Amino acid sequence: MSGHHGYDHSHAVVTEGNAKKLTFALILTSTFLVVEVIAGFMTQSLALLSDAAHMFTDAAALAIALVAIKIGKLPADSKRTFGYQRFEILAALFNASMLFVVAMYILYEAYQRFSQPPEIQSTGMMIVAVLGLIINLISMKILFSSSQDSLNVKGAYLEVLSDALGSVGVIIGAAVIYFTGWMWVDTVIAVLIGFWVLPRTWILLKQSINILLEGVPEEIDIEELRNDLLNLKGVESIHQLKVWAITSKNVHLTVHLFAPNADRNELYKEALEMLTHEHSITEMTLQIEDDECIAQSHNHEHQNHSEEDEHQHSHQH
Repeated sequence: MSGHHGYDHSHAVVTEGNAKKLTFALILTSTFLVVEVIAGFMTQSLALLSDAAHMFTDAAALAIALVAIKIGKLPADSKRTFGYQRFEILAALFNASMLFVVAMYILYEAYQRFSQPPEIQSTGMMIVAVLGLIINLISMKILFSSSQDSLNVKGAYLEVLSDALGSVGVIIGAAVIYFTGWMWVDTVIAVLIGFWVLPRTWILLKQSINILLEGVPEEIDIEELRNDLLNLKGVESIHQLKVWAITSKNVHLTVHLFAPNADRNELYKEALEMLTHEHSITEMTLQIEDDECIAQSHNHEHQNHSEEDEHQHSHQH
């Protein structure tokens, strides 16, 4: 019987780099947020206020993502053997929820305004939106590379991306209002921003919930993984295969391999190589068994537990 535990040493370096990028983006966003809120009220533009609301969630998302990295770096202790890495996912979940609330508010406010579009100062609206777009593009450039590696940073990046599109919408809206005087265009732009954000938010929400529910990470094909394990030299059967993620890039696996005639060390190396390189699994526990009774007793024990639970459940009723 054997076990293996691996760790990705680049993780600490990655989070440190992410923290610096997030801090810079947060300073930029927070500074501009104040300008945009004041301008939104002065120009009476809902599209600008909708953009400012997104800018506010951007700032909050960046701050939460930053806190998540700081907390995630806390060491493991006797109560939390995984440390606080999972906090990153809670942060991503919170960001997604916040985006939903903002989008719903904008849609509600737009509905209220359709009957009575207010007078909008399109020139001021245009100037502020252009500045907002520049700030967002800088933040996006800073965060893009890290958003591929961390669900937490991805959440913050999505916030900034949606806000950049919001700014583009506001610029178009301001130009149309300036040349045509159609005040209702402002409300339409605000609604379009809301609808654009919702599907992306749903994807982030789904990914975060899947990780919190210990679901198989989306990038892992469990059937292909099962076949690859069964195709290892000497493996006759497998059981107790579990795959889950602690954070977006920290995938764990445990499995029992029944391989009575295999060279354990060779099988071990082969399994390790395959899981690391072909399935990008960073931490794993492999148990190699040569006694079928042990393999069967695991399944039998599992079955007995299920029957026992069922019996207790029906007894309670």
